[in-house]
Amino acid sequence: MNKHAVVSTRIGELTVVVAEDALVGIYFPHHWVKPSAETLGERVESTDPLIAVVVEQLEAYFSGSRVSFDLPVRLEGDEFQRRVWAALAEIPYGETTTYGEIGARLGEPAQAVGKAVGQNPVSMVVPCHRVIGKDGSLTGYAGGLKRKQFLLDLEEPVGARLF
Repeated sequence: MNKHAVVSTRIGELTVVVAEDALVGIYFPHHWVKPSAETLGERVESTDPLIAVVVEQLEAYFSGSRVSFDLPVRLEGDEFQRRVWAALAEIPYGETTTYGEIGARLGEPAQAVGKAVGQNPVSMVVPCHRVIGKDGSLTGYAGGLKRKQFLLDLEEPVGARLF
């Protein structure tokens, strides 16, 4: 049975959804693929032990002191979506790839990859923000392009940042 909390973070409000033993969703207020009430489950406080760990790791990531997540995650999706999400999880911190590059690796069209990326239920933990257009442009992100740019800027190597 799932439960959720709505939490304030430095990138805005997020809805964190957990099952008994795993993170199953992180959603922005205007997320493209809205979770059902059943998916969300009961609303609880952010002091719930697993939700508190998720929020703590997200805040450490947003502050630049964490480059990866150490969370139990359960992804619910079809076999193709899970393949795409597994490919996302392999994109190293501070690097980007394109939908076409993922598609070529998986032997699938870039458009299909893009749809699966857009249905990633655990934004940031499975780093869909690291996928950009083939021309290097920012493309859609469930949290909006401003948040995507923030996350990409956060992950820039320190030597590449302008002060």
